[in-house]
Amino acid sequence: MRPAIFLDRDGVINQNEVRGGRPYAPETLDRFVILPGVPEAVEALRAAGFLIIVVTNQPDVRTGRQSLDTVEAMHALLREQVRVDDIEVCYHVDQDGCDCRKPKPGMLLTAARKHGIALSQSWMVGDRWRDVGAGRAAGCKTVFLDYGYTGEPAPVDPDVVARSLAGAVPRILGKDQ
Repeated sequence: MRPAIFLDRDGVINQNEVRGGRPYAPETLDRFVILPGVPEAVEALRAAGFLIIVVTNQPDVRTGRQSLDTVEAMHALLREQVRVDDIEVCYHVDQDGCDCRKPKPGMLLTAARKHGIALSQSWMVGDRWRDVGAGRAAGCKTVFLDYGYTGEPAPVDPDVVARSLAGAVPRILGKDQ
């Protein structure tokens, strides 16, 4: 069993679009921009022995606001720029009642079975309450990237609060006590 870092996509790996104090996924491939320091942060985590798994809600495909082809093109670009081991995606909306849409832990549990991940030794990193909730529900430690969203509920008891993935790495690795 190996530890993993589960990363939300939008706001952790790539830039979000913030409107009315709420984060939104980029709508087009040309607006999909990897955040500064993310490739280096991921490499530092990989070097420490963590698998890197992206877990992302993408309900805009279900609602018709975005095409599956666009999301897959974004993931191809992500894989070109950031070395990740897998990407788990939930295309559902809350009303679908699925087990994979964060804050439910389904994507993390699926990845754990697929990759032999020790969830109690793993971390979930996200910028929304749903990410922290999914990590907690799966038995992971959690990192909340606080961008000061005003239109979002606050997460419940994240283990670490940081301003970026790069800023969270020393805390995850125990080098910033």
